[in-house]
Amino acid sequence: MNVPGKNIIGLLPAGGRASRMGQLPCSKELFPIGFTSKEERSLPKPVSSYLLESMQKAGIEKVYIIIREGKWDIPQYYGDGSALKLSIGYLLMGLPFGTPFTLDQAFPFVKDHLVALGFPDIIFEPDDAFEKLIEKQQNTQADIALGLFPVEETSKFDMVEQDEHGRIISLHIKPATTTLRYTWGIAVWSPAFTAFMHGYLSNLMKDPVKVENEIYVGHVIQAAIDAGLKVASVTFPEGYCLDIGTPGDMKKAILRFS
Repeated sequence: MNVPGKNIIGLLPAGGRASRMGQLPCSKELFPIGFTSKEERSLPKPVSSYLLESMQKAGIEKVYIIIREGKWDIPQYYGDGSALKLSIGYLLMGLPFGTPFTLDQAFPFVKDHLVALGFPDIIFEPDDAFEKLIEKQQNTQADIALGLFPVEETSKFDMVEQDEHGRIISLHIKPATTTLRYTWGIAVWSPAFTAFMHGYLSNLMKDPVKVENEIYVGHVIQAAIDAGLKVASVTFPEGYCLDIGTPGDMKKAILRFS
């Protein structure tokens, strides 16, 4: 049987410092949220496990986790990924200007492959979202396909503006106020978008002033939209997208999965 995700590489950017969280006893990506059953025991479940399980469920077999120096507890915990039936490799980030630069560390390893992006500190449902998004990308041959989830605290997310036909017009990066309802939480993209992002970031680095402020993945996606790349989406109106990046949001996640 052909598994759509089999030839896709998962990317997890885990280079953040979790500065809003104070002093944690572990990398934020390993902070336990809820429990998992193993050998008739309930064990704490790291937040990033939800994402990895969703990728594995979609048929993805190979994953790169991109870390910064000092976050050695992540490879120590997951090892080669065999416990999750994945092949996990680790890359060390170089530039500190934002998540796109972290992702670009994987360029030599993923440039000829389809890529599935998820954030290891975000929990989302449905758990088959990657399956549906991969199917959408394959059917439309889009350069990038985005999984859209409803959120309430819109100022923390990239909000997605769509036309009356559901086509994505633009992204609003962490807007102070908006009537938009959906953010993007996961993505699947082709080598064309990987090449576009690599070139976009390379051009930014030619002018240091342009990277004085943090660059978000949403900025790159918006640039791709402006450049005419084909963007598709799958909306999950009954789903959710929960970021544990602040103490308040972490508390919400702990309560939800307790």
